[in-house]
Amino acid sequence: MNSNDEAVTTLEDLRSDLALRYKRTATGGATVDPAVVDADMAALDRDGYVIWENLLTAAQCDEIRDVVLPWLGHTGRNSFEGRRTQRIYSVLSRTRVCDGVADHPRVLAVLDRLLMPNYLLSALQAINIQPGEDAQLAHHDDGFYPVPRPRAPLAAATIWAIDDFTADNGATVLYPGSHRWGKRRPGPDDPSMPVVMPAGSCVFFGGTLWHGGGANTTDRDRLAVTAQYCEPWLRPMEAYTLSISREIAREVSDDIRRMLGYSIHPPFVGAVDGLHPLRLLDEC
Repeated sequence: MNSNDEAVTTLEDLRSDLALRYKRTATGGATVDPAVVDADMAALDRDGYVIWENLLTAAQCDEIRDVVLPWLGHTGRNSFEGRRTQRIYSVLSRTRVCDGVADHPRVLAVLDRLLMPNYLLSALQAINIQPGEDAQLAHHDDGFYPVPRPRAPLAAATIWAIDDFTADNGATVLYPGSHRWGKRRPGPDDPSMPVVMPAGSCVFFGGTLWHGGGANTTDRDRLAVTAQYCEPWLRPMEAYTLSISREIAREVSDDIRRMLGYSIHPPFVGAVDGLHPLRLLDEC
């Protein structure tokens, strides 16, 4: 073996799972038919998004609505958050009712292919667009990471319709194909489309796709839940290491626990005192 071979071997060792007690296991996405995931990935590659209808039942939507509505209070602090849009941050610290959104197998199956292993949950929020809200400024969700476009997405997002999404009640507006653009922003001549879908449905898109909340010209609210994810070597939007207690970390699923940061990006990114963070949950 020459010196170059030794260097390659060392690099591969560093990329491997070095944990002894806490070996990486498959996510819930492994339960999804690979042919279904192939189709989802093809749509994501072609259009930048994929829509899944009726993943949640009416009863599940009602339960989420009943739980989150009492927490809806102040509207946004600026036009981007929405002057007539209510947001609940750090949903995981309040309730388990949205856990099944964050770790839905259909979502994880795509994330397993799109991002590196041990990807992180970046945000889990409820968003309620009230009547009279203006359209949100178009943006892409990994735009705050200073890496030039065009490039592969560094993050991904889901938006779950708890109420029906219509063209006039604030449905998310997408710019199909914009995930492949370079530095430019959407212009008035670029085609866009509102994500019209029934309650219980979900739209998934990569962090490079341009989009924004639509205007609500109706007399009714439009409630949604968004779960967003990022590469394991990036800083998430929500600081879960501060907002989520160890007690909650013990309650959630293995997948959510991993995505909260109780995982390692090889060889040792995310370690606590040089050890796997799951050891913290073994302590009293």
